[in-house]
Amino acid sequence: MKVYLPLKIILLVLLFCFSLVVKAQVEQPKDSISNQLEEIVIATAKKTFTNENGNIKLEVPNSIFSAIPNTIDLLSKLPKVQISPDREKISVVGRGVPLIYIDNQKVGMNDLNALAVEDIKTIEIIQNPSSKYEAEGRSVILVTRKFSKKDSFKIDVTEVASQKKDFNNYLGFNSSFKKNKLEWKANFNYNALQPWETHKIDYTIPSSGIVSNYNVEAFTNRRQYLAGGGLFYKINDDDYISVSVNNNLRTEDFDINTLTYNKNKEVENNVLTRTNNDQKRNFINSFLNYSKKIKAIDALLFTGLQYSNYDSQLLTKVANNYNDSQFEWSQNRDQQFNVDVFSGRVDVEKTFSNKMKLEVGGLYSQAKSKSDFGISYYENNQEDIKHYDFKEANLAGYTQFSGTIKKVEFSLGFRAENTNVKGQFASDETPLLTRKYTNIFPKAQFTFPIDSVKSISINYAKSIQRPNYSSLSQRATYINPYFLYGGNVNLSPTFTNEIATTFQYHDKSIKLSYFVNKDPVYSSFSFDEQQNVLTLKDLNYERESSFNVELTLPFTYKIWTSTNSFVFVVNKIEDKSVVNQASTPYLYYNSSQEFRLPKQFVFGVSCWGMTKQNDGVFKQNEKFLLDLSLSKTIKKWKCTLSCNDIFKTTSYKEEFAVNNVSSKARYLVDSNEVAIAIKYSFGKVKNTEYKEKNVNESENRIR
Repeated sequence: MKVYLPLKIILLVLLFCFSLVVKAQVEQPKDSISNQLEEIVIATAKKTFTNENGNIKLEVPNSIFSAIPNTIDLLSKLPKVQISPDREKISVVGRGVPLIYIDNQKVGMNDLNALAVEDIKTIEIIQNPSSKYEAEGRSVILVTRKFSKKDSFKIDVTEVASQKKDFNNYLGFNSSFKKNKLEWKANFNYNALQPWETHKIDYTIPSSGIVSNYNVEAFTNRRQYLAGGGLFYKINDDDYISVSVNNNLRTEDFDINTLTYNKNKEVENNVLTRTNNDQKRNFINSFLNYSKKIKAIDALLFTGLQYSNYDSQLLTKVANNYNDSQFEWSQNRDQQFNVDVFSGRVDVEKTFSNKMKLEVGGLYSQAKSKSDFGISYYENNQEDIKHYDFKEANLAGYTQFSGTIKKVEFSLGFRAENTNVKGQFASDETPLLTRKYTNIFPKAQFTFPIDSVKSISINYAKSIQRPNYSSLSQRATYINPYFLYGGNVNLSPTFTNEIATTFQYHDKSIKLSYFVNKDPVYSSFSFDEQQNVLTLKDLNYERESSFNVELTLPFTYKIWTSTNSFVFVVNKIEDKSVVNQASTPYLYYNSSQEFRLPKQFVFGVSCWGMTKQNDGVFKQNEKFLLDLSLSKTIKKWKCTLSCNDIFKTTSYKEEFAVNNVSSKARYLVDSNEVAIAIKYSFGKVKNTEYKEKNVNESENRIR
């Protein structure tokens, strides 16, 4: 079934207008600041979504989202949150790549995969994080886990059967135990997945007389084992110590079939390529945290250590068939990547009698990665072996002062970071990459109340976005004899300056923001004319600027909970390697509706989409996706039926021209899904004190 863009817009506008009509029936309080607070009684369920100054919070328990089988898919349901097709990256529309925290502990994608949805209480998107959070990131996704209040034992068992193009299965066990001052939590998940993907690229290189295209399809058999455990011991009312370990082991084999046409001047070839791939990824993360109250100065002290390791190996065997002849083995590829990250931090928090708060802290982190790359060629029995080592040390300190003066809330802070980077091939005598830099990242926020239901906030922040460690490797994916996906060891960090203002009315908000990025990272082409090989890899562009207008419109009426988000964006990317074109505005929209029906039925409808995008370099097509779900709770059982991307419209198209290469790409994502989730819980845990706090502020780069 094909849904045309006008119909999508009409449906969305009608739904939005209907929500406004319903909202108009609800009595609003007077617009004045109250001098006296009278006793009131509120008897209502918590809203699924709440909004404060553009910060959206999702209450997961008892919502339709609690039956989603994994945390990554749960995050994709939040307004403005985008998950990449390979499920390796998260971005927030208008905010870029966010920091991710679980209970004030900074984590990465692997930790999200290991976290059970059953353990999540709330998820909040923080638009303007303070200096206490790392300077890397213009927004924070904060996941808070739920805990109970009495000593007991609880086990949750979940089973999800999912049919996409192929069958997928998710099985999970989560347990928690608390006795007196000691608490223990553990989880184990086994996922048997069969993801599918396909994409097509047409490209031309006029200066070299090359016209080419390829169509690739990949089938994957993936086995994923997730395990984690932690201990928390409460020493007294103010002090505690905790330790935790999480592991994510993934093994997969995937075959890639590629049909290629390549014309190099007068020479034409049609090539069928088959690559057999075996891959293993293992991620482990461990924490040791200690918190103590310093009674002499009435302050809180936190110290912590964190160690993370990510190890991966990809074995690839390639065969090519030229012009309908026969398959011949071309090469064997062995690529290994390993990164170790160790970090330690100290935080001190002091709240004064006038409710002013002073926070200071410091962090030291050190990362070491090794990238080994080897190719064996069948044609000439030669080998190409390279070893690349990368080291990074980061020393950071911050201070944050916040409070209220004459009803004006303020938060002022800055963060200083010193970074030393070194990258070198084992065969070279001198380093390929040496960087030493110190940066100051100021942040400021002021909130001015107009009356009891209206306020205006003004924000300024400077931030940095560092490349992922694996992006700084020489790893490459073989597509065909003429095309590779590669890494870039020369990537530089991106620096951002942003100013924004937000108007809040009740739980509705409108936000205007403008930011400028220096050295933003986007895709680019590099052509080796001697080898006739084109490589697609990330590259630093010169400049990016963007103006955004964000509208957040949640409301609740009787059995109906609705959250609507709109983001109007004008984005411009500039670089001397591209032919700069005029950029055009685009609209992102997200609408989520939840209906609580009799007999504990919950029905959900959600959709999101974008109009056509053009930022001066990249052109992308419009997008629209609609999901439906129905949930039923029967005592300790919860069953949910979900239908995702019901119109099968998740197709991504992109056009851009850079370094004299013009390309048109089309990606199909395996998101059309029918899933049945069953969850059974027995036992009950209350008043859990288990806590974790971030130590490693670069963990989201470990992938």
